[in-house]
Amino acid sequence: MNRLPNRAEIESAAEVVYRTMPPTPQYVWPLLDREVGATVWVKHENHTPVGAFKIRGGLVYIDDLARERPEVRGVIAATRGNHGQSIALAASSRGLASVIVVPEGNSVEKNAAMQALGAELVVHGRDFQAALEHARSLAELRGLEMAPSFAPVLVRGVATYGMELLQAAPKLQTLYVPIGLGSGIVGCIAAREALGLKTEIVGVVAAGAPSYALSFAAGRVVSTESAVTFADGVGCRVPVAEAFEIVAEHAARILTVSEEEIAAALRLYYRSTHNLAEGAGAVGLAGLLQERERMAGRTVGVVLSGGNIDRDLFLDKLSASD
Repeated sequence: MNRLPNRAEIESAAEVVYRTMPPTPQYVWPLLDREVGATVWVKHENHTPVGAFKIRGGLVYIDDLARERPEVRGVIAATRGNHGQSIALAASSRGLASVIVVPEGNSVEKNAAMQALGAELVVHGRDFQAALEHARSLAELRGLEMAPSFAPVLVRGVATYGMELLQAAPKLQTLYVPIGLGSGIVGCIAAREALGLKTEIVGVVAAGAPSYALSFAAGRVVSTESAVTFADGVGCRVPVAEAFEIVAEHAARILTVSEEEIAAALRLYYRSTHNLAEGAGAVGLAGLLQERERMAGRTVGVVLSGGNIDRDLFLDKLSASD
């Protein structure tokens, strides 16, 4: 990825996104403000047709593919759930077949959602990276187009939520963004640069999947042997080099939050806004809570990037005490 998308490119992507869904809301919740001690804007990417921000990139990717390569009849993607839902929905809307590869033990409800959207589900491997490698093999074997998990076209789509948030709340001083493979934070960086703002952007990862934090500290891509976290959407062990380069140049810092901190943020979302957050969706708020003293009295933003959490897991995390 040589450069960030500019404002015209993001606005063009927004036209594609808005054919399927309206802009998502961003709200300030008084109970959340009181608990955090700051003015907190929540970007509700849990309010999309697939319950997560990934739909934006999927719609733009499939639109580009259908226009530029109409001979393609099917796509394949690896996912922990939200990217797969976005590809399945977007592909079905253009009459394309979709095959989605997930690792063993993946979210039962995300798997069911992908199948309901018309995808053929393939289960393979111990984690996302293993599923990704298998998907690449299947793409070649079955003559399918490999839908990437990070690419400039995806960033163009995802950046539309950053534009919505930063245009609605241009005085944000700091924005906390979860990092999986990087499209979310890179999209927010692109939106900030396109609007010429000075908002500090902070990435947040799970302690069990710290590859981007380790890479940021080392100044080079650092992979890990495992990525174990209930926040499956940020369960990355091999960073994308193109994403890391942009994050390293433009992000202020990357925070690492524990499983307990993520669960506490999930409970706070429910208690103060009555919104469901999946683990990855709560990671940004967990980062803000870790920096609560630093952010006291400021105007900050958090991305509730998705709300797709299995019922039993949600009840388990909700029932714990803070």
